[in-house]
Amino acid sequence: MAGRWIETWEPEDETFWQEEGERVARRNLWFSVLSEHIGFSVWTLWSVMVLFMGPEYGIDPAGKFFLISTATLVGALVRVPYTFAVARFGGRNWTVFSAVGLLVPTLAAFWVMEPGTSYATFVAVAALTGIGGGNFASSMTNINAFFPLREKGWALGLNAGGGNIGVPVVQLVGLLVIGTLGASHPRIVLGVYLPLIVLAAVCAVLYMDNLRPVKNDTGAALEAVRDPHTWIMAVLYIGTFGSFIGYSFAFGLVLQTQFGRTPLQAASLTFVGPLLGSLIRPVGGRLADRYGGARITLATFAAMAAATGVVIQASGNASLPVFLTGFTALFVLTGLGNGSTYKMIPGIFHAKALARGLDAEAAAARGRRLSGAAMGLIGAVGALGGLAINLAFRQSFQASGTGTAAFWSFLAFYGVCSTLTWAVYLRRPAPAPTRGRLGYAEV
Repeated sequence: MAGRWIETWEPEDETFWQEEGERVARRNLWFSVLSEHIGFSVWTLWSVMVLFMGPEYGIDPAGKFFLISTATLVGALVRVPYTFAVARFGGRNWTVFSAVGLLVPTLAAFWVMEPGTSYATFVAVAALTGIGGGNFASSMTNINAFFPLREKGWALGLNAGGGNIGVPVVQLVGLLVIGTLGASHPRIVLGVYLPLIVLAAVCAVLYMDNLRPVKNDTGAALEAVRDPHTWIMAVLYIGTFGSFIGYSFAFGLVLQTQFGRTPLQAASLTFVGPLLGSLIRPVGGRLADRYGGARITLATFAAMAAATGVVIQASGNASLPVFLTGFTALFVLTGLGNGSTYKMIPGIFHAKALARGLDAEAAAARGRRLSGAAMGLIGAVGALGGLAINLAFRQSFQASGTGTAAFWSFLAFYGVCSTLTWAVYLRRPAPAPTRGRLGYAEV
C-alpha cells in the first residue's frame, strides 16, 4: 500500500459514496485526527512548560506570555504553506512528513528545558513548536476533499475537535507529572510524546491515502483571496478558534499570575476548558448542518459576550469560582463556534456557485475548489487571534497586574463578530437578484 494514490474521487455521487467512498473517507479521517491531535499537543507544549518554569528560570510572567505568543505566531503563519502542501505532495504523504517533523521541536525542548538556558534559546525552541499548528491546516484541507458537502460540518468538526483535544491532553500529562513528581521534571512530558509522534507517522503510512484529483489551483487561491467572504470568515474564525487557542495557551498563566495558584493547582484546572471545547466542536458542526452555520455562529458569539461579562465581573472581584465558571463557558462556546464557522466556509462558496447559475455538480466542484483554497488562509488568520489574546494578556498584566483590561477588549470584539455575522449572513437581504438567492442563513 506504500505510496498509494486514489485516481478518482467523487463524494457527491451517492452510489460511489455508499459503495466505497464513505469507508475510505472515514478511515482517512480517523488517522488524520491522530496526527493532528499530536500536532496540537506539540504546538501547545509551552502552555505546559511555563508551569514548570519556577523562579530559578528567571523569567517573569510577561516573558512567559511572550514565549507562548511566539509559538502561537509561528503556528498561525505555517498554516498557509501547509494548506497547499496537501495538493502538492498528497494528503497521506504530507501527514507522514508533518508528523515526523514534530520530532524536531520536541527533541529541542527536551534538550534545553532546564534552569540556566538563555531566554533567547527558549524563544527559538518555542518558535519551533509552532510547526505543530500547521498540521491543522493540512489536515482540514485534506479531509475537506474526502467528504461530500452534506457531511462536511460533522466531518470537519470531528477532525478539528479530535485535534483540539491534543491541547487538554498535553495539559493532563503535565498535571500528572507535576502531581506525582513535582515541577522539576518537564522532560518527562516531552519524553511521553516522542513515541506518540512516531506512532502517528507510522499509522499515516499504513492507513491513509492520497487523492490524485486534489491539485493546487492558483486561480482558486487568487479568487479566494479576492473574495470578501474569505476575509469576513477569517474575522469570525479569529473570534472562535483564535479565542480557543489563545485561552488554551494563557489559562494556566492567568491562574498563576492573577489568582496566585501554584503550578499543581493551575495544572489541575487548566485542562478542563480546552477539553470541553474540543469535545463539543463536532456538535457545533452537526448543529450547523441542521440549522445553518450562521445562526449557530451568531448565537455563539452572543453567548461568548455574556460569558466574558461574567469573567470581567469575577476578575474585578477576585472570585476564582465565578471566574472559572465564566472561563469554562467561554471554552465550550468557542468549541461550538469553531464547528459552525468551519461549516459555513464550504457552504458559502457552494451557495455563491449556485447563485451564478451553475448546476448542482458544477456548483459542488466549484465550492470545493474555493473553500479548500480559502480554508488555509482563514485558518491562519484565525490562529493569529490566539497571538492577539496572548499579547493582550501580556500588556494587561504589565499595566495593571490583572487580565481585566484584556477581557474588555475581547468583549468588544465579540460584539463586532456578532454584528458582522448578522449583517452579512442573516439580515434579510435587499431584493437585489444576486444577493437574494444566496441563502446564507443555511451555510
